[in-house]
Amino acid sequence: MKYFLAVCVTVFFISCSAFSQQGKYLKHTVVKGETVTQIAQKYHVTPFDIYKLNPDSKNGVQPNTVLLIPSPTSKAKESALNSKAKTHQVATKETWYSIAKLYNVSIGDLEAANPIALKEGLKVGGMITIPSKSLSKSLDTKTGKVVYHEVLAKETKFSIAKKYGITIEQLEKLNPDTVGGLPVGYKLLISGTPPQSGVKVTKIEEPKKAKIVEYVNYEVKAKETMYSLTKMFGLSTEALVAINPELTDGVKEGMILKIPNTVSISKTEKNAIADLSKSITTQKRKELVLLLPFNISKLESDTINSTAARLKKDKFLNMTLDFYAGALMAIDSAKTLGLNINVKILDSQETKNSSNAASLVQQYKLENADAIIGPFYQTNVEKVAELVSKDNVPVISPLSKETVKSFPNLYQSMPTNDFLRTAMFDYLETKDGNIIAVIAAKKTAIKQYIIENQKGVRLTGLDSNGNFVADSLKKLLVKDKVNYVIMESEKTGTILAITNTLLNAMSEYRVQLVILEANPTLDFEEIPLSRLTKLKMLYPSLICDNETPEALMFENAYKRKNKIFPSQFATRGFDVTFDTMLRLSQNTSFAETIENVATKQVENKFDYNKKVSEGYTNSGVYILYYDADLTIKEAN
Repeated sequence: MKYFLAVCVTVFFISCSAFSQQGKYLKHTVVKGETVTQIAQKYHVTPFDIYKLNPDSKNGVQPNTVLLIPSPTSKAKESALNSKAKTHQVATKETWYSIAKLYNVSIGDLEAANPIALKEGLKVGGMITIPSKSLSKSLDTKTGKVVYHEVLAKETKFSIAKKYGITIEQLEKLNPDTVGGLPVGYKLLISGTPPQSGVKVTKIEEPKKAKIVEYVNYEVKAKETMYSLTKMFGLSTEALVAINPELTDGVKEGMILKIPNTVSISKTEKNAIADLSKSITTQKRKELVLLLPFNISKLESDTINSTAARLKKDKFLNMTLDFYAGALMAIDSAKTLGLNINVKILDSQETKNSSNAASLVQQYKLENADAIIGPFYQTNVEKVAELVSKDNVPVISPLSKETVKSFPNLYQSMPTNDFLRTAMFDYLETKDGNIIAVIAAKKTAIKQYIIENQKGVRLTGLDSNGNFVADSLKKLLVKDKVNYVIMESEKTGTILAITNTLLNAMSEYRVQLVILEANPTLDFEEIPLSRLTKLKMLYPSLICDNETPEALMFENAYKRKNKIFPSQFATRGFDVTFDTMLRLSQNTSFAETIENVATKQVENKFDYNKKVSEGYTNSGVYILYYDADLTIKEAN
C-alpha cells in the first residue's frame, strides 16, 4: 500500500510538472528553410530565448526538429510594458535617432523594446515596436529610491549598465558629467531623482564628486547634423543632448554647443596630403633638439659586457640606434634642401621610470628651442612638455601610443589603437556595407569598443564556450551589400573555421574579411596566405610600403651608409625628424602647419587631430588589403 501511494504521489508531481511546462512553453516543428531568427520573430521572442531552451539550435535547425518556445505568459512582463505600444514600419534612411524623435521617446527605450532589431539592425520595411511609456521612468519609480553605484577599478560603463539592466545612453543621461571619463570611486546615479536643495532626505548618501568636467564652446557649421556631430566628438546622441538640451529641437547652423574639453575633435574632412618641401623658407634659423636614450654612462660603466655584447641583447638600445640612424639621414636630406636648422642631439639617459631630461631642459635652456623630439618613454616626454609648456615649445612623442597627461604643446606622432579602429570603421561606413563581428572572449577591449562606439555592428559567431558557430554568422549575411566580417581571434582553429565559412559563402554573397589590429597567428603556416588574399583581408596600419622615387632613394642611401636596409624604427626616425624639420621651415608657425597640413613621408602619415583643450594626436592611418596577386595595397 505504501509503495502504491508513493507511485501515485510521484505520478501526480510528474503530471503537475508536465502541465506547468505546457503552460510555460509552446512547441514548434521546424519547416524547411526556417531559421531561428524567423521562428523568434513569429512568436515575438528573441533568438536567445530559443537558444536557452534548445541549446543544440545554436548550430542550426533541421526540418522536423521540435523546438520549445516561451509562451506569451512567460513574456508577460514585456507584453505588459508594450501592451499599448504602437508599431512603426521602417522607411528608407530612418535611424534609431530619427524614429525616437518622431515618437518623442528615448533611443534607449526604443532599443530596449526591439531587441531583435537592435541585434540585427534596422531593415527597410521592417516593423518595430514604439514603447507606450518610458522604460527609464519605470526604473526610476520602481522603488521610489535613489540608487547609486560606486565605480570600481577596471569597471566600464558597459559592464555597469549591463549589471543594472539599463543602456549606456541612459547611464550617461543620468550622469552627464561622466561623458568624458569614469573615475574610480565615483558614485553613479543608477535610478531615482537626486535630492533637491532644501528638501529633507534621510539616509541618502550624496554621490562622490567626479573630476570636474570643463566645457568649451563649439559653433555648429552649415550642413552639420546630429550624426556628424556625434561622430566628430565621439559622444552618444543621448550624452550630447543631455549637455545641450536645445538639440531636442534639431541641429541648427550657428548654435553654440557645450563640449567636454576631454574629448578629441575628429576632422570630418581630412587635410589633403601636401609636399612641404615645395614651400620652404630659410629666412629665420630654427633649433631642433633630439632627446634620445643612448644611456652612454651605463655603457661606459658596464665592465662585464662589451659594447658589442650589449648590442646583441639590448633591444631597446638597438631600437634607439636605428631611430638615430634614420634621424641622421633626415638631417642629411635637410642639408641637401638647404634648410636653415641647427640640430642638437642629447642623451636623455632614460629608462621607463627615470630620465635626466629635466636637467637637460635647464642645462641647455630648451625652452628656447623651436621643437623637441623625444624622449622615448611617455612619462618622460610628458615631463619635458610640462617644463616647456609656458614657452609653447612643440614636443613630439616619437614612439609611444599611450598618454597619461596631456599638454597643449604635446604632439603624439603615433596613432593610438582606438584611432586605428575608428579609421577602419570610418572607411567601412563610406562603403555602406553589412558589418558583422566575430570577437573572441579574450578580446574584451575590442568588444567593448564596438558596443560603445559602433552600434550598427552585429556581434555573432561564438557560443557561450567560445566555439565558432557557422550558422549564426551565415544567417546575418545579406545579398544586396558587401558583407564586411570582422574577425578578432588568435586561435588557429577558430580562424580556419571562420575563413572556411566565408570562402564557402562567396558563391552566394559578396564578403570581405576585416581585422582591427595586428594578429601574429595569421603569420603561421597553418593559415594559408591564399585564403586571406581570396577574402581580400582589410586591416588598418601605421605604415605602408612606398615605391615612390623619393622613398627608394632613402632606402638605397641608407643601405650605402649603414650596409643594411632600414628597419621600421630607422624609417620612423627619418620620417618623424624630416617631417618636423619641414614644418619648422614654413612661413606659418609649427602649430598652424599641424592644424592645416597633412603629410606623408617614407612610410608614415602625419595628420594631427587637436583635442578640444590640450594636445594633438596623429590620425595618419592607412587602410590596406591583401590583393589576389599576393601584394598589399591601399584601399580606395
